[in-house]
Amino acid sequence: MSAPPTAPADPSTGSDRPKRSVPPPRHPTHAVDRAFLDLERRRPEVRWDAGGVAYLSGPPPSLADLRAYVAFRLGELPLLTSRVTGGRRPGWQPSEDFPVDRHVYEVVADGPADWDTALHSALNAPFAPGAYWGVWLIHGHEPDAYALCYRFLHACQDGSAAAMTFRAMLGDGEPSARPLPGGSGVFGVPRRFGAAVALATRFLARTFTVRRHRPDPAFAPAGERRLWRGRVPVDTLRLIGAGRGGSAHDAHLAALAGALSVWAARSGVPLPRVTAVLPVDARRADEEQTWGNRCFALPVDLPVGPAPGRPDGSPDEEAPLRRLDQIMAVTRKLRGDTWRQAVQDLVRYMPDRPTAWYLRRMLSPRVTNVMATSMPLAEKGSLGETRVTGTALLPLLVPGHLCGVGLSFFGDWAEVSFVADRALPLGELLPELWEQAVRELAESVQRG
Repeated sequence: MSAPPTAPADPSTGSDRPKRSVPPPRHPTHAVDRAFLDLERRRPEVRWDAGGVAYLSGPPPSLADLRAYVAFRLGELPLLTSRVTGGRRPGWQPSEDFPVDRHVYEVVADGPADWDTALHSALNAPFAPGAYWGVWLIHGHEPDAYALCYRFLHACQDGSAAAMTFRAMLGDGEPSARPLPGGSGVFGVPRRFGAAVALATRFLARTFTVRRHRPDPAFAPAGERRLWRGRVPVDTLRLIGAGRGGSAHDAHLAALAGALSVWAARSGVPLPRVTAVLPVDARRADEEQTWGNRCFALPVDLPVGPAPGRPDGSPDEEAPLRRLDQIMAVTRKLRGDTWRQAVQDLVRYMPDRPTAWYLRRMLSPRVTNVMATSMPLAEKGSLGETRVTGTALLPLLVPGHLCGVGLSFFGDWAEVSFVADRALPLGELLPELWEQAVRELAESVQRG
């Protein structure tokens, strides 16, 4: 492949960069950033990182070339060089001297049979001391294929910010497809305030209704994460959702419920309830930065009960559609402009202590037990002359949760990823079961 663009200075030290007499501007942290920083202080033994993997076709770059490329791109992403500074009101301070070599690494597989080991080495590798993110070049399994694994501490980025980073590093710079609430002006303030209070009351009350629930551990965790992937054409999910007046994300959640139902029966892990925590992007139109958190966590119950059969013993073919309708009954209101604006207002104005308390509650296994996130990434991507052929999100794997589930929209594909502890029984079956549940939904919608 052609070598990627190189930086004029040594990327590992930045020693040849012109020195600035005035320090770069300090970017204030957000209440959600501070809530995740608080979680890191309270639970230092937990890995509070998320990320994604890009799969590329073509010869891999050398580690030196990749480091030079990342250093070159950091000129467009200055906040990725930030460090937390300050006391009670910390901020992100971009560094003038940033060691790229302590953020970009490689893992070399010993042939095709070693691919899985190499991938999960990158997935579980610790960050360098003081580093908030890292990139791992994974290659050696094939001569014309490689992967890039990008991981970051969640205090620094949410999924939307990470998707912006993906587009800056590997995409063509197209804007995000995320919906933005329309402005209501000063005349809409009382109505917006009422909607925000109603939303907060609804979901805060939800955390108390399950406060006595003490979930038994489904398995003894081994402490190592694993990634399993599946994919379907994105138009399949869109047609399923549109066929019932919903969205592709509704179809995904219904398929996830169906997959977990079958998985529970096969694995022997009982699922009396599955409540997914859904991160919702609450950025305003003027907040397209690639750093920080502007997300709000919403709980959604997934209908995972076993589908009853017919009296003659045959399977109930309407069960997939009932799951989809139950999901849509919850998400329809959340997609509306009023509630989306309320989420944005809550994220913008909620004080630190309520924000931190709410986030701790929503991530508690007493309230939720699956992280389910989705993100439109890009239409295409490349590095030099190599092309991105697939993607996988790496959702936050919360202690006590079964798994983190990510749905990435890239090109013509909707790609699902399951991140779980390697001790999860039959976790490798989940992508196949999800794909099967999508096919069943598509067939049910066509019949209906």
